[in-house]
Amino acid sequence: MKLKVCGMKLNTLEVATLNPDYLGFIFWEPSKRFFEGSIPELPASIKKVGVFVDATLEDIVEKVNTYGLRAVQLHGKESPEFCSDLKKFTIDRSKALGETNLKIIKVFSIKDDFDFRVLTPYENVCDFFLFDTKGKLPGGNGFTFSWEVLGNYPSTKPYFLSGGIGLDEVEKIREFQQRPESKYCHAIDVNSKFESEPGFKDIKKLKEFKEVLSNE
Repeated sequence: MKLKVCGMKLNTLEVATLNPDYLGFIFWEPSKRFFEGSIPELPASIKKVGVFVDATLEDIVEKVNTYGLRAVQLHGKESPEFCSDLKKFTIDRSKALGETNLKIIKVFSIKDDFDFRVLTPYENVCDFFLFDTKGKLPGGNGFTFSWEVLGNYPSTKPYFLSGGIGLDEVEKIREFQQRPESKYCHAIDVNSKFESEPGFKDIKKLKEFKEVLSNE
């Protein structure tokens, strides 16, 4: 199972030494982890993900080009039509530059239950889904949702599991991996539970967590 560390801001290079599969950079200004400036050079194995909340297509395209993003995570109310337009851009761009297609990750928030029928219009215009905890903020609320809800997951599209995941959830993750609904779980997405302050990651805790995932 792959690992995504989101909310990168203050100690990106330190986190990169752990070689996670994805690093997420938040381009939503109200966030305490809003990223601006330059991203240090990272190993090619680490995919840079841009996190957006109801941004314009032009803004997303500008950030993709500026930062060399490999994936775009849509955390707002982006429509299937918007995702389709973004998908067309990513295909055209990859053909022009001879690069791998930019991946689109569409986020859906869950509390106690979820109507999976809302996924259907997004099936052909996104590469991954991401399931996060429904709260006051678009993300980073710091608590988990009931993963049992995913027992009703009707799709075969790979997804990211997010929402308040920390070292306390290690045993819960082990149990989850034994259940059928984990089959399409592509990656675990972590953020606030591995911070000493917003945007500053605790390397020791992340290393311990990554070792657990690697051994599963």
